[in-house]
Amino acid sequence: QVQLVESGGGLVQAGGSLRLSCAASGRTFSSSAMGWFRRAPGKEREFVAAISWSGGSTHYADSVKGRFTISRDNAKNTVYLQMNSLKPDDTAVYYCAAAFTRYSGSYYSTESSQDYWGQGTQVTVSS
Repeated sequence: QVQLVESGGGLVQAGGSLRLSCAASGRTFSSSAMGWFRRAPGKEREFVAAISWSGGSTHYADSVKGRFTISRDNAKNTVYLQMNSLKPDDTAVYYCAAAFTRYSGSYYSTESSQDYWGQGTQVTVSS
């Protein structure tokens, strides 16, 4: 069993920044590829960013590429999402997810690949 707890969400003006954190406990965090997803009001949940358990491989949705950065600290069992140049369209509930894998360089960008989910944290970007 893995528990994922997101934090760092809030209200920010367009152009501002936020850093989300996801703290993991339970099964070995360092053998999990991690991902961030989001669900905007009235829309389906979508992929945002993913990182391999080694931290050496990352992948982003086109909508956030160049603005968001995913990173992880395996010593702290935490994955981060640095969000810069935020737009009103980034308003959503952001979810952290974990996908266990034997491959250190692999990441997973589909919901069906994830094994565990956090409860989500709200990000609201005002115009």
